[in-house]
Amino acid sequence: MSEHHSGGATAEAPVPGGAALTAGQAYQDGLGAILATAMRAETRNLRDAAQIIAGTFSASGVLYIFGSGHSHMFAEEAFYRAGGATRVCPVLKPRYMLHEGAVQSTRLEREPGHAAEVLSGYELDADRDCMLVVSNSGANALPIDVASTASGQGLPVIAITSRTYARAVQRPGPRLHDVVDVVIDNHCPPGDALVRLADDLPPVGPVSTVVGLALLNTLLVESCALQLARGERPEVFLSANMPGAAAHNERAVAALSARVPHL
Repeated sequence: MSEHHSGGATAEAPVPGGAALTAGQAYQDGLGAILATAMRAETRNLRDAAQIIAGTFSASGVLYIFGSGHSHMFAEEAFYRAGGATRVCPVLKPRYMLHEGAVQSTRLEREPGHAAEVLSGYELDADRDCMLVVSNSGANALPIDVASTASGQGLPVIAITSRTYARAVQRPGPRLHDVVDVVIDNHCPPGDALVRLADDLPPVGPVSTVVGLALLNTLLVESCALQLARGERPEVFLSANMPGAAAHNERAVAALSARVPHL
């Protein structure tokens, strides 16, 4: 299974007769607590990362985002997004995602040596670009290798990960938080599941995507705000259903299509 489906839990939720709602409330309560902790504890790291990204945007650079397995959703969430920054390029290689083979992608993300293939076709520019790598466990070889490769090419690298999960994985080698410039900790537990329904069942209720995407969008909002505070006009996509969206977004696409292959 990919790293978002491992075992582990932080909340017990016995479900006597018809207590599905009780289990759901246990999940909501646990999720809310982790989200609140992450937002409070990561304020400084979010600000530091936003400074990096705002600098990239100001230099007409590109924020590259990569995650394997379920973490590829972070790259897609930030890309071509209504209300999102335009200068985002997702790193999307199908065999490292899920839809072309979940079992294979899980195997590949744990193997070293795939970073060059993943980054092929993307023109990383150390003078103006930066990279965000997402891995909940922070222990799989592929996100670590991608982060290290980008860093080795001179790009500032940011991570969204769980330090607690990374330290709990019994495997030699560095963790993602060891090889990047700024770490944003999602404060999710090892195994990424909050609710234990029964002693003989794996825990249920993953949280890293919900918490991580909130952190991601907080980061992008702050980056745009920093640009505005400098007297610059942030470049933001407009929802396609809003008045004037077609012309607004076409201008952004025209400016970026040479650098972002997925447009």
